[in-house]
Amino acid sequence: MASAGLWAYILRRLLWAPVILLAVSLVTFALGRFGPGDPVRVLAGQHNDPETVQRIREERGLDEDFFTQYRLYLAGLLRGDLGTSFKYYGLPVTEVVLPRLWVTFQYNLLAFLLVFALGVPLGVWAALRQGTWRDPLTMGPLLALAAVPVLVLVPLLQYVFALRLGWLPTGGWQTREFFGFLEVGVLGKHIVLPLLALTLPGVAGVARLVRAQTLEVLGEDYVRMARAKGLPEHLVVMRHVLRNALLPIVTIMGFALAGLLSGSIFLETLLGIPGIGSYAFEAVFSRDYDGIMAIVLMGAAAFVVANLLVDIAYAFIDPRVRLGGREGT
Repeated sequence: MASAGLWAYILRRLLWAPVILLAVSLVTFALGRFGPGDPVRVLAGQHNDPETVQRIREERGLDEDFFTQYRLYLAGLLRGDLGTSFKYYGLPVTEVVLPRLWVTFQYNLLAFLLVFALGVPLGVWAALRQGTWRDPLTMGPLLALAAVPVLVLVPLLQYVFALRLGWLPTGGWQTREFFGFLEVGVLGKHIVLPLLALTLPGVAGVARLVRAQTLEVLGEDYVRMARAKGLPEHLVVMRHVLRNALLPIVTIMGFALAGLLSGSIFLETLLGIPGIGSYAFEAVFSRDYDGIMAIVLMGAAAFVVANLLVDIAYAFIDPRVRLGGREGT
């Protein structure tokens, strides 16, 4: 059962969350309004005359001063209104963002599961075999994968699996009806390339971190003591090594979970995936104020929640951790 201190800590963090999100919204709103470019003139298109521009400004409330605009935006936000897209004129931002968010969530969730399901055991396995040929044979290719940027990896995967072998499409996204009400893109081949592009370097990074942490724990006195007492090796690993070596992985998993709602701009642009990353790219270049605000706020909220979950997980996994800077006496 959670202690009173833990509940007090959770309450404090929850009370701080709106303050953090308010600060993020203010900074993002200011950058959008005072940055270069004018979305109204882009929206006006060929009818870029002063009367049309002024009419659009009045319709969108852009003729008001900065603080009035921000106050109106916050009032709409409290009603669940994220605004209206400039790029897709007339469409609410929620109608533009949510379908793209669902696309990004699908391949990110599968990549998340694969990265940790493969990376953690590979890292532990390599650490337990340090000094043998199996360690460099495992970690060598993984280190090489971790060094490849997505701008290189994606075209390479497209060339091998789409152009040369013809197994996969070069990009795009395809959905299938699932139970008559849910569109699930994972039923098609289109998800394989983004999965590979995220999973390969992800597994490499997690395995490298787990290996380093496992080696560090293996050198601790309590591990040597357990071995000296004759405890079987598998029990030493399970009871003493893994629990302490995997603590830093909790942090990575927490922020990776937050990343499920974010998309790689380069990945989705290169593969033509209609996800949140490609929309972010479009929104920035078209000065889609409300779209940018929605993406930033959702990302900030996800990371605030992830940070809280990581801290709580630490407290449950390691009793030595005391949240809120308190230590047992």
